[in-house]
Amino acid sequence: MAISNAMVIGGGIGGLATAACLSRRGMAVTLLEQAPAIAEVGAGLQISPNGMAVLRAMGLEPQLKARSAVRGEAVVLQDYKAGKQVARLDLMRGQADHPYMFMHRADLIDVLLGAAKRGNVSIELGVQSAACQPGALPQVKLADDTIRRAKLVVDASGIHSKTRAQMNGAAKPRFSGQVAWRAVVPNAFNHPNEAHVTMGPGRHLVSYPLRGGKLVNLVAVEERSDWAPEGWSIADDPANLRRAFDGFGGRAGDMIAAVERCTLWGLHLHPVAETWQQDGVALVGDAAHPTLPFLAQGANMALEDAWVLADCVLNAPEDQALQRYQNLRKARAQRVIMAAAGNAARYHLQPGIKRSVAHTGLRVASKLVPGAMIGAFNWLYHHDVTAKSKP
Repeated sequence: MAISNAMVIGGGIGGLATAACLSRRGMAVTLLEQAPAIAEVGAGLQISPNGMAVLRAMGLEPQLKARSAVRGEAVVLQDYKAGKQVARLDLMRGQADHPYMFMHRADLIDVLLGAAKRGNVSIELGVQSAACQPGALPQVKLADDTIRRAKLVVDASGIHSKTRAQMNGAAKPRFSGQVAWRAVVPNAFNHPNEAHVTMGPGRHLVSYPLRGGKLVNLVAVEERSDWAPEGWSIADDPANLRRAFDGFGGRAGDMIAAVERCTLWGLHLHPVAETWQQDGVALVGDAAHPTLPFLAQGANMALEDAWVLADCVLNAPEDQALQRYQNLRKARAQRVIMAAAGNAARYHLQPGIKRSVAHTGLRVASKLVPGAMIGAFNWLYHHDVTAKSKP
């Protein structure tokens, strides 16, 4: 292992996972986080089998279960008027060794932070990076003009990554014409251990349980022409959410009525970075490939990135490691992002013949060939980046 030390920028899922994966096999790692504390608030996430493969290989699955992560049994597509089921994708079918989990983002952050600390990662809070200079010994310039150096620098700082812009030029994201509200409500609705996608004209609601079923996570997406800023923590009035989803009945309507606090963010389309690495510097997660939330793969792709990057750095020749990482990850990230972008259109069909035919087709396929429906996602869920590392 020629690369003996690394610096990771960003204390989110991608950054913590990368730091933990590198350090658990002997590398000295420093993680820089601009916030005064590593914490995450108020939102759930879905960790599909491809992401769980990484967390299992890191030895973290028991800790997630101890924090009451919920094993998902199905993804249910349903109509918005009364919640009538359209189709059911059985997540337990052929998935015995590949659990699909619903968990609170804060719990995953905390578990990854614990893994990094056990790996003796040096964590520095309140440190903001201003620029990154690739080279034989890459350097990071901090906001206070201090220069830090390491053999490997990993930027996991997200969609506003300065390193991405340096490598690829300024990104030109465009508004997708969709916004999303996030909220968490008490589970007073007997929500099963399933992800429900309630589909309405020009909008849909995703809901699933968290923390042993005590809470329900809501993500409500609406098509609109008015531009909205990008950012997960922008508070909004729940009345705006209720107004947008007026007409949703059944459990979906009841859950929306129960929302007391929510955030709103504009969904923007970002190109996958053309270059992910350069002279000892690499991008992971949203810094390389921001994705829309319609396949629930943002966290999962960051976990995959972290494992593959660490594996390449620790096992490939130093002068080939980062290029190998990019080669292994880029095409898959592009496929996931394209698949996610296409999902919203299928959820948002307007009333009429097209919607009726589509929903009838889903209903029939769900009943007659249920294995085929979930099997269509094997390319995504059964992709295990840790497989070659197993005995």
